[in-house]
Amino acid sequence: MSEKKKNFDVDALWQLERIGAPSLSPDGAQAVASVAAYSMDKNKSASSLYLLSTLGGAPRRLTSAGDKDGQPQWSPEGDRIAFIARREQEGEKDEEAQLYVIAPDGGEARRVAHIATGVEAFKWLPDGKRIVCVSWVWPKLRLAAQAKALKEFKARKETAYVTEESLYRFWDHHIPMGRVPHLLLVDLASGKTRDLFEDSIYELSRSEPDANCFDISPDGKRIVFAFDPAAEKKLDNRYTLAEIEIKSGETRILLQDKDWDFQAPRYSHGGRHLAFLASHQGLKHTMPAQLAVLDQRGQWAVMSADWDYEVAAPLAWAEDDSAMLFTAEERGRRHLWRFELAERRAEILFEGGNATSFASAAGVTVVTHDSVQHPPRLSRLGEDGPERIEQFNDALLAAHRFSRHEEVFIEGAQGDAVQMWLIYPPDFNPKKKYPVMHLIHGGPHTAFGDSWHWRWNHQVFAAQGYVLACVNYHGSSSFGHAFLDSITHRWGQLELQDIEAGTDWILKKPWADKNRVFATGGSYGGYMVAWMNGHLAPGRYQAYVCHAGCYDWQAMFADDAYGWHVKELGAWYWDDPAKVAAQSPHAFAQNMQTPTLVIHGAMDYRVPDAQGLAYYNTLKARGVDARLLWFPDENHWILKPRNSKLWYGEFFDWLKKHDKGGKR
Repeated sequence: MSEKKKNFDVDALWQLERIGAPSLSPDGAQAVASVAAYSMDKNKSASSLYLLSTLGGAPRRLTSAGDKDGQPQWSPEGDRIAFIARREQEGEKDEEAQLYVIAPDGGEARRVAHIATGVEAFKWLPDGKRIVCVSWVWPKLRLAAQAKALKEFKARKETAYVTEESLYRFWDHHIPMGRVPHLLLVDLASGKTRDLFEDSIYELSRSEPDANCFDISPDGKRIVFAFDPAAEKKLDNRYTLAEIEIKSGETRILLQDKDWDFQAPRYSHGGRHLAFLASHQGLKHTMPAQLAVLDQRGQWAVMSADWDYEVAAPLAWAEDDSAMLFTAEERGRRHLWRFELAERRAEILFEGGNATSFASAAGVTVVTHDSVQHPPRLSRLGEDGPERIEQFNDALLAAHRFSRHEEVFIEGAQGDAVQMWLIYPPDFNPKKKYPVMHLIHGGPHTAFGDSWHWRWNHQVFAAQGYVLACVNYHGSSSFGHAFLDSITHRWGQLELQDIEAGTDWILKKPWADKNRVFATGGSYGGYMVAWMNGHLAPGRYQAYVCHAGCYDWQAMFADDAYGWHVKELGAWYWDDPAKVAAQSPHAFAQNMQTPTLVIHGAMDYRVPDAQGLAYYNTLKARGVDARLLWFPDENHWILKPRNSKLWYGEFFDWLKKHDKGGKR
């Protein structure tokens, strides 16, 4: 007799291995990817590199000595794989992440160079002898002086962060004090390193300086990069494209327009054209990133102007330079697309689910993809569809029961069709009654899709017996620009109508228990449940969960994206306090009566934890049943295994406490 399958739970969630973005060998025969595994007992993760044949078969572990081996990239000749890691080699332990190379047939990895300020991201030069990497440096110091400066900084007794910059922290970390991200050229044979931006005004993005910020020409002579030309660096500044000659260091501006933001440049294989992302920010701050191409005469054009979807980096040229490959969302799903440049026509190469990364070489394309039904997988695109090339989690998943999901469209605000995902409990029986739980997504300009969520996992929630409702309310991405922009300057209004329409639709179903309805959300979703508490009569929802929720838009000015508020809310709080307050949950606190679990992390700089504390304190002062779960060592997301298990436990216990018909 076969063993009975178990419901999927938080312990099983953290036993799954997590596959990173792949890199393909030049002949397309093998892929390399980082695979992370977590230990609930040790409360930490370790990641190693694995080689996978694109024709299938058992994977081969390539590295094991490091704890965080990641971002692998195959060399142009296919004889080495470079990656980033912190390791101990020849008696020296890396204090900062460093570049390593290893042969694909195994052996010991070799540290390429000693880069005192560490490595964030990198790309190979076509000659396979050099690598260009990103590192945070003191811009007025020579490379030789960086190690001494870093040692002195770490040895200082003072703990203060001192700045005059507008941009000084991002999501969960402070921008390295006094440092900026530069491009360094590293020779693999000698380890000799050169700062390509030395004695210049140039630097990469201070918010996310990754490998999408730059590219290397096919002849290896030039590097194109996106940079902020403004003297005062801000999150919402508009970027320019520039090009540097590697040998001479001479730099020239390729493309600059005060109304446009240019990002993610990519040379064509022939080197005659440059693809990049262009967003018409001068028209409106919600304008999407679109595919654009620049030629050698300095002429450029937006290729996807008539295509109402946002293009995501990275961009990849087809082998004959006739088309571009990229991922983009469409109606709550993320696909891999091929965009024909001459015809300006997009077609789906891989249909999501949720396609998150891809790699192409020698006519072979592999995709990392996930779904509500399964965690990330790696598949090769074949003539008959995608073919799996790994089975890392199959045995564990096979031991558990899973919930089915479906999408429906309801009539929401303004009479518009609004998508709602439903996830049913395992062995759902429509003749029985079930509690209902809204999962309200953040953003607001994102979407709940057919995707695997590591922190708000649909399968873990549904296994507790809830029917889940995920409404892609007005303002959500992937439904066109008009839908996304519709909530601008009137936050809370249309979104609430959409969520309420979803609840009305569900409560007409015979399986829905109208006395057991809950609403939960994180970030902007947390804002929404706080908004609902101030705008809906008590009893409509039995309880709320507010994770990292925005509560008071004036006090939210302490966040890292404060310059964005005026664009979304329509006014600075000092110019029109009434307009801002009209979109702020705190202004409706007098109406709040529904029990709420408030969750926040102290390292959250996007929604500072004072937001959650103020909301919790308000509920307690009003005599509303409330509970606080506060993490001193977590950010906007709960990332540590033990903390995540506690998070889910508190979450479910709170709902059970207020479940009038559920088991206690």
